[in-house]
Amino acid sequence: MPAADLAWLLAAFALVILMFPGLAMFYGGMLNGRNVLNMSMMVMSTLAVTSVLYVLFGHGMVLGDSLGGLGLIGNPLEYFALSDLTDSGSGGPETVYDVAFFLLFAAITVAIAASGAAGRMKFSGWLIFSALWLTLVYFPLGHWVFAGDDPESGTVGGWMRNVLELHDFAGGTAVHMNAGVASLALALVLGKRRGRPERPHNVPLVLLGAGILWFGWFGFNGGSALGSSYLAQYVVLTTLLAGCTGMLGFCLVERLRDGKATSLGLATGIVGGLVAITPAADTLNPVGALVVGFAGGAVVAWAVNWKTKLGIDDSLDAFAVHGVGGIVGTIGIILVGSASSPGETAGILFGGSWDIVWRELVAIAATMVFSFTVTYALAWCLDKTIGLRVDPEQETSGLDVSLHAESAYHLEAPTATVQQATVDVRVPAAEPVEAPKAEPAEAAQT
Repeated sequence: MPAADLAWLLAAFALVILMFPGLAMFYGGMLNGRNVLNMSMMVMSTLAVTSVLYVLFGHGMVLGDSLGGLGLIGNPLEYFALSDLTDSGSGGPETVYDVAFFLLFAAITVAIAASGAAGRMKFSGWLIFSALWLTLVYFPLGHWVFAGDDPESGTVGGWMRNVLELHDFAGGTAVHMNAGVASLALALVLGKRRGRPERPHNVPLVLLGAGILWFGWFGFNGGSALGSSYLAQYVVLTTLLAGCTGMLGFCLVERLRDGKATSLGLATGIVGGLVAITPAADTLNPVGALVVGFAGGAVVAWAVNWKTKLGIDDSLDAFAVHGVGGIVGTIGIILVGSASSPGETAGILFGGSWDIVWRELVAIAATMVFSFTVTYALAWCLDKTIGLRVDPEQETSGLDVSLHAESAYHLEAPTATVQQATVDVRVPAAEPVEAPKAEPAEAAQT
């Protein structure tokens, strides 16, 4: 691998790492001030859990030779402990992308799914759930989408990529749709939060988180180009454009529906546009990126409202933003893909083959059905055995204090010492007032 390509992959890797604190801020600001640290711990801990599992057997399950040649799951022992990749002379620069990037993809996926558990799930239960969810849901789906066939070595990859010939540039299915649907299933198992709906406690923190996520997304999509190339430049441009129009689409729907656009909606629209461009970043021309980003923000705004009316407590809207946003981006490939783009995939509105329609739709349906079914079954079994939800008292007092014995904010005012001042009030002496002189009375005339 040329040094320039390796340098870009290392830089992109660093950008993606920033998405974890960015997501923690984005999610944490939308909760009340009593649960912000718990949510931050849920997001950040996924990186630790994923790293352990991915090194031991996850890499083989995602990119290893498919067991039985069925394209369903990779061999977990093929890269066990990454020994085949890191032994002297057997590794290479490709390890940065093959291992490090796919590890981060897995970790950010399960972190997004934390939305469905916000403010009401045991932290220990979250760690167990995330480990099992990665093994049973993400690793198989990652194999379907990311593992390619290698005729020279006889390696068989995932069925979506090689049999269905799905076009998914950077994980619209395995990452975003998967995380959104998993969040929905987890929210249904846990049930609604107790008490009245909570308002975001720190909207500026949400905006900062959205900005950091956008920054990291340039590495997420740009690094998927596998090097410093024209393709990397192209997808960074389309990622920028979609994020911009995503915020406009969300704000427009808010303005038409509610009479006012909000900063919270603007931040959510940015992420909605970025999610939509992820599977389609290499297949759209700049105008197509503007259109798909705008559609992503607008449809996400509708989906957030729809979820609320149904009473589903997907606390931080992962299903609306990532699940629905990922569908919008995949449909964008079907409709407005450009043959002149690096992906060379023409949409049906530009003379493309209708064959792409059923392929992308089958991928959407398979992803959502598999993710929802397995996630719901896993969460239900854990809830019935170890118990996933915290006690009512802990939930009411907030998970920051009840589970972690700390608070995000200490706002006690210092005790002020007030000294009584002696005031010298001098009242000027009153001036003497002269009595009015009586006028002489007229003499009586006779």
